[in-house]
Amino acid sequence: MGEINLLQIRPEDNVAVALKPLKQGTDAVLPSQTVPVAEDIPAGHKIALRPIAAGEKVIKYGAPIGVATQPIGSGSWVHTHNLKTQLEANLNYNYEPVPFSPPAAGKERSFLGFRRKDGQVGIRNELWIIPTVGCVNRACEKLAALAREKFKPEIDAGRIDGVYAFPHPYGCSQLGDDLASTQKILAGLVRHPNAGGVLVVALGCENNQLTEFKRFCYDQESPAAFDQDRLRFLIMQEVEDEIEAGLALLAELKDYASSDEREAVPVSALKVGLKCGGSDGFSGITANPLAGRVTDILLAAGGTAVLTEVPEMFGAETRLMSRARDQRVYARIVELINGFKAYFLRNGQEIYENPSPGNRDGGITTLEEKSLGCIEKGGTGMIVDVLDYGDRLRLPGLNLLAGPGNDLVSTTALAAAGVQLILFTTGRGTPLGAPVPTVKIATNSALARKKRHWIDFDAGRLLAGEDLDALAQELFVVLLQLAGGERKSRNEENEDRAIAIFKNGVTL
Repeated sequence: MGEINLLQIRPEDNVAVALKPLKQGTDAVLPSQTVPVAEDIPAGHKIALRPIAAGEKVIKYGAPIGVATQPIGSGSWVHTHNLKTQLEANLNYNYEPVPFSPPAAGKERSFLGFRRKDGQVGIRNELWIIPTVGCVNRACEKLAALAREKFKPEIDAGRIDGVYAFPHPYGCSQLGDDLASTQKILAGLVRHPNAGGVLVVALGCENNQLTEFKRFCYDQESPAAFDQDRLRFLIMQEVEDEIEAGLALLAELKDYASSDEREAVPVSALKVGLKCGGSDGFSGITANPLAGRVTDILLAAGGTAVLTEVPEMFGAETRLMSRARDQRVYARIVELINGFKAYFLRNGQEIYENPSPGNRDGGITTLEEKSLGCIEKGGTGMIVDVLDYGDRLRLPGLNLLAGPGNDLVSTTALAAAGVQLILFTTGRGTPLGAPVPTVKIATNSALARKKRHWIDFDAGRLLAGEDLDALAQELFVVLLQLAGGERKSRNEENEDRAIAIFKNGVTL
């Protein structure tokens, strides 16, 4: 038997994943089986381990990922030419919970974070500039650049970690729920603990009026709980020189934020977002399970993790539903899934258009396959809460957040929900960064080597035989170092930070 070049994820799977490109006429090798290769098969793509009849289900991750559209011979390439989705728009669900045991707590750990006056914990001490409307974007970016230059001594000394503006095209000519979504997302950023000070910049005549927007920024149940000293407002139409006025307000915020110092806080204060983008055939085998194992470590320590990308739950949603803490959470998951399906249908779009062209190039054929690999990031924990788009985190544990698969929209929603950093798995690579540290985990070592200026961690080492638990502990240490300010993520080093807001309504 030759070198092992296949991975069968579950014993019941009738396909395996090529670890390397397979050439026609060679042997595909598992520890217990050798399969003659019937045609060239790219790395990350699927090979049939036995004959599969037309109409028969193709099994991967121990679950159907679609149905064969024609007979598939043993050793043949399984992809878009002979496999299609079986998913349907309307499904009936039943609450079938699985038993859970409390996770075994690991050794007590801490990191050095910024404990804010309102009780939140940040992992950076930055100044953020949030425009209420797209009309003031360029002025906000100019303010950030001038402030970075003016505050360079404080930045170099580590008293503040930088000054950043987050432009967006919305805030005016929006109505109803669309405007409310913009306000909720921006307010979530205003309240984010990674910002030691926030300057909100308005124009003055926009739909997103400052008086109304402030209601989103303050905690309606307990307004006094929010540290209003770390917040300033500027209406550009009301001042003669908006740049001079903005810099004066930023100087006040700089002085206030400079007094904050890192202190030891428990890992239970850590909130981590989970996201994948540019996935390939190894995503559900290496990086996503690795992120899932780290999620389990975090949850065992009392921390919080957030899984989003609802369209990439389609086809795997019942596995999530079975992990609901109770009937209420189960009902909210059903509402989450059906709500996003209804959104697709209202717009006359095919629910199962996913995977993207890049996903298909990487070996992912159907949405079921993509989703089953995608939810691996959530580990094995119980789901404690479901958040609407723009909601902020309420409970520690594993949460689901409404949001699309789009990388920038979903990472922005995660940041607005309150996560201090994001684990972002990728098989094809992306420089994208959210307002918070966005930790890129490569699914394969070739990407990690090629794009080392994008990638923070190489999960492809699992394909070389490294142990999943050992690698998860290593990655968890990296996260604590990032949280404690001992290192920066690649997106921080490259200054790749941006936001995007979900739009689903009328523009005037």
